[in-house]
Amino acid sequence: MYDVVIAGGGHNGLVAAAYLARAGRRVLVLERLDHCGGLAVSARVFPGVDARLSRYSYLVSLLPSRIVRDLGLRIELRRRRYASYTPVDDGGLLVDDADPARTDASLAADADAWRRFYAMTGHVARRVAPTLLEPLRDRAGLRRIVDDAEAWRDLFERPVGDVVDERFSADAVRGAVLTDALIGTFADPSDPSLLANRCLLYHVVGDGTGDWNVPVGGMGAVTDALADAARGAGAELRTGMEVLHADPSGEVTFRDGDGEEHAVSARHVLLNLPGESRAEGSQLKVNMVLARLPRLRDPSVRPEEAFAGTFHINESRSQLDAAYREAAAGRIPATPPAEVYCHSLTDPSILGPELRAAGAHTLTLFGLHMPARLFRADPEGARAAALRATLASFGSVLAEPIEDCLLRAPDGTPCLEAKTPVDLEDELGLPGGHIFHRDLSWPFAEDPADQGRWGVETEHPRLLLCGAGARRGGGVSGIPGHNAARAILG
Repeated sequence: MYDVVIAGGGHNGLVAAAYLARAGRRVLVLERLDHCGGLAVSARVFPGVDARLSRYSYLVSLLPSRIVRDLGLRIELRRRRYASYTPVDDGGLLVDDADPARTDASLAADADAWRRFYAMTGHVARRVAPTLLEPLRDRAGLRRIVDDAEAWRDLFERPVGDVVDERFSADAVRGAVLTDALIGTFADPSDPSLLANRCLLYHVVGDGTGDWNVPVGGMGAVTDALADAARGAGAELRTGMEVLHADPSGEVTFRDGDGEEHAVSARHVLLNLPGESRAEGSQLKVNMVLARLPRLRDPSVRPEEAFAGTFHINESRSQLDAAYREAAAGRIPATPPAEVYCHSLTDPSILGPELRAAGAHTLTLFGLHMPARLFRADPEGARAAALRATLASFGSVLAEPIEDCLLRAPDGTPCLEAKTPVDLEDELGLPGGHIFHRDLSWPFAEDPADQGRWGVETEHPRLLLCGAGARRGGGVSGIPGHNAARAILG
């Protein structure tokens, strides 16, 4: 008998395995795919093209430094100098963290409001981040930790769309702030459900800083370090093993690559996916390799600056609202909002020497307001239509079509692939293709019965969640994996 069987070898499962094995537990990880990592992987996506893309998830923010230290992870996360660039007509807004004066000039009348808002989120981040690795407090307990009535009201109690409308005057600035409330989340930021607030909170809290950093070597480097930590501690990692059933008694049935079924028993079973979920993902992920960076309309900003951070595409407040209304009505938005960034500007190691010398770059696009419902009836046709509309939207803020900049593989095909929520559901088993497995939760106990628990418990004492669907899950964080291990270790 094993002490713990972990169903799924994503980054959270590996974090849990490493902690438990280091504590002397006998641990077995069963992964359906032929590799560990889940969505946190690097891959050579285009045949004959020596570029290792972070195919699904691509930046690291929520992963606590404490987990990195505890597990002795050998990873390098590089901070991006440029936070974001937003094209506006023939100019744009550049947020340059190394040049406050340039940022102020770019934001103009909203510069003071921008500083005040992010000073507020920075305070909340420093207060809330340490609690994510502790048992759940109740709402009042977390409010005491935050210790800022204005921040609590504007981030935890009022729709963030209303807050942003009050604090900022420019449509483009409002949108630049609100994108963090909508990544992977189909929501109206003014809706009283506050779903967008929860999404914003996870995007600004990351490791107490809110920084979104580039993993050197790609996301696969993070996964490899976690797998090494788990194996080095004595955990058994088995790939090509599909878990079929986890019984509340602790028996796990799985199928190997030859189709044969097996069963093992454990004192505890950790599940990476929630059992029942009405989740609906809402994103279009496009991976590209470019022969060169595209030209901009704005002569005051170099492409190497604009694409090193988050490049906003038609993401003003009004454009986000219009796209949400179209998608809610069952239509692919006419001008899809999206954002892109260039990993290879910060970490050229993901490109082979010849591509680096030729000036090639990777580009990752994340499209908003693309709910799974748009792709159910005709997955192939809807994906093609969404991609056409998104590339046209991208080209509308450039000085040239993005298609003109794409590298071509040796067989002549352009280096571009698109993934919808339905693709992620079919290929990776994500519920509804939701990158967070389900809608994000508040980082406090909403049910009094959960106070003092870890947010990973289920109705069955032996079965625990350890993936993004746990409370305080979502993103590449390792937090649910850590908390599941702590729940078992007491």
